[in-house]
Amino acid sequence: MGMVGGGHGAFIGAVHRIAANIDGQVELVCGAFSSDSDRSKASGKDLFLPEDRCYSDYATMMTAEKSLPEGERMDFVAIVTPNHVHFPVAKAALEAGFHVLSDKPATLNLAEAQELAALVEKTGLKYGLTHNYTGYPMVKQARALVRNGELGTIRKVVVEYPQGWLATPVEKENNKQASWRTDPEKSGAAGCIGDIGTHAENLAEYISGLQIEELAADLTRFVDGRMLDDDGSVLLRFAGGAKGILYASQVSVGEENSLTIRVYGEKGGLEWHQMEPNTLLVHRLGEPTQIQRTGNDYLDSSSTDHARIPPGHPEGYLEAFANLYRNFAADIASDLLGTEAPPYASDYPTVSDGVRGMAFIQAVVESSSNNAAWTKLPL
Repeated sequence: MGMVGGGHGAFIGAVHRIAANIDGQVELVCGAFSSDSDRSKASGKDLFLPEDRCYSDYATMMTAEKSLPEGERMDFVAIVTPNHVHFPVAKAALEAGFHVLSDKPATLNLAEAQELAALVEKTGLKYGLTHNYTGYPMVKQARALVRNGELGTIRKVVVEYPQGWLATPVEKENNKQASWRTDPEKSGAAGCIGDIGTHAENLAEYISGLQIEELAADLTRFVDGRMLDDDGSVLLRFAGGAKGILYASQVSVGEENSLTIRVYGEKGGLEWHQMEPNTLLVHRLGEPTQIQRTGNDYLDSSSTDHARIPPGHPEGYLEAFANLYRNFAADIASDLLGTEAPPYASDYPTVSDGVRGMAFIQAVVESSSNNAAWTKLPL
């Protein structure tokens, strides 16, 4: 793979590189790691890449890599930049004939996401989106329980994602991660909702198997002078009649990364916490609550396919991220080698998830600006 972004001082770039390397299926061979040419080359040098494959910008990288013989050039590009750069890099990569795995959200706005989806369809290339929480084994198990009908018809989905790291105006204190996330030109129309609310939206749809059709949202900027929302509460209506609640906040003091989902059906319910990811609570009508744990033989194969170590050994964020990289790599490899893909190869978020995420953001912003009026997703 090649990488765009993720140079010195970037958190998520290192996460992607670790995740890509865990299974030994993906090799980083080139990159344009920063918009600053010198920083890009210095970042590549620290990763022991050859100097001639540490590029000054992504356009140069696409042209140079395309000119290399097949088998030497990169097979796909990982995009780990701020939001406003996702689309132009993805577009350049697809037009140059390269598959794309991008950090989320897919683009800066819905129009870009729709153009991206059309380009993916036109080129026939693969596009993956790193909604990494779908990579956890017990999230796979939760989804399987719903799919297998063990909860019955789904009635309620409650998902929350509170953090506390933006409770003060840290973007004014030379905090790189905060500065671009609170800048509309780099982050898009939403702050908290775009950054972590879309994770909650994606997880709710992934586990429940239902799509959000309509919502009523209330966004707030609690920190004085902040340009984008740092807190949001959203009521959800799903296709088929299920109802939901989504709460995302980056000013919830004391919270770290407390993504939690609860799904309730007519026969049972389930509960999963990202900060305790190896456990799934399963509730069945009239029975004691059951605790299911990662890696055990009683789990669905979709869960055990994504567990790496024996039960009782904790798996976490990096392994979940690595599952997306492994699945995406397996999908590409099956095409390159002409072999049958393993069952998990297609289990990663795609461009359609990216479009839905951007439609969710647009509907949330529109609803909130109209005093939480019910608003349909513009799809």
